[in-house]
Amino acid sequence: MGTNFFDLNFAVKPRILVIRFSSIGDIVLTSPVVRALKLQLDAEVHYLTKSSYVSILEANPYIDQIHAFDDDLDLVISQLKRFDFSHIVDLHSNIRTWRVKQALRGPNTQLDKLNWQKWLLVNTKVNRMPDVHIVDRYLDTVRSLGIFNDGKGLDYFVPWREEVGVKRLVKELTGENIRWRQGFTALAIGAAHATKRMPYDLLEAICRGVQGPILILGGPGDIEVGAALEAATRSEVVNLSGQLSLHGSASVVSQSSMVITPDTGMMHIAAAFKKPIISVWGNTVPEFGMYPYYPAGMDRHAAFEVSGLSCRPCSKIGFPSCPRKHFRCMQDQSVDLIVQAANRRFEEV
Repeated sequence: MGTNFFDLNFAVKPRILVIRFSSIGDIVLTSPVVRALKLQLDAEVHYLTKSSYVSILEANPYIDQIHAFDDDLDLVISQLKRFDFSHIVDLHSNIRTWRVKQALRGPNTQLDKLNWQKWLLVNTKVNRMPDVHIVDRYLDTVRSLGIFNDGKGLDYFVPWREEVGVKRLVKELTGENIRWRQGFTALAIGAAHATKRMPYDLLEAICRGVQGPILILGGPGDIEVGAALEAATRSEVVNLSGQLSLHGSASVVSQSSMVITPDTGMMHIAAAFKKPIISVWGNTVPEFGMYPYYPAGMDRHAAFEVSGLSCRPCSKIGFPSCPRKHFRCMQDQSVDLIVQAANRRFEEV
């Protein structure tokens, strides 16, 4: 067996700072590391992120203290210096996290972001990415501390005050008596980058073809699209876009029978709740290692992508619009295959 980093100092409870600045999905994907540090080392776990992402972490019982910043990184660094961290776990690994580590001057480990491999895949379409999920790479970052993968998958915790009563909410919004039967499908239509979002025609076909009630989830910017889908399809399609907080949407996902989603944070939240997932990929690819991550031995995921496009992936993140103007990575998706897969999974529930 390897030596635990803290074996020589077992009388002192380790205090560990985890750093991940953004974004929703990436932060959810760090949850197995946080859980392992708390449960396997009995560590006092601190987490540094941007202020806009604090809510994702606020109900996590494995985090003792959250530190946040907006633009003033120097201010939060001065606050962090009071804690004398035993170790810093850098899961973001950029110039700003380097500044934090330099200022705190403690032992640290950092994620290898595989930037050249990602660059190669985006710019030459040559794949040198390891066949390893980002969660396992995050866990490799703390292996020297004696951490192992507990196989329990991701965590997402919804504060009790933001839990949503789905049936009551839908009744209030629509006045309809929905026949829930086997449950409902959560359809995520939002994404931070347009080249990850499903186009309207694809969404409409999904709403028409997938069995059972569909609850549409999205942010304030998705309200019009959601409303158009609700109006154009059928009474069992209900638009919740712009009605809920992130936690509220997560609560809806936790009660769903299945989730249909692009490559976005909601996909990882769905995996944290162990939901069957139909993922639809645009400009990004699963080979980046950020597909749904389930507990050991579980796979409830079907991915749909347009293979063979010479322009894909065009980015490791996304763009405001398709650089080639055709958006074939989404426009050429097989609606029939997606609907068939969704209906098979819905019937299995």
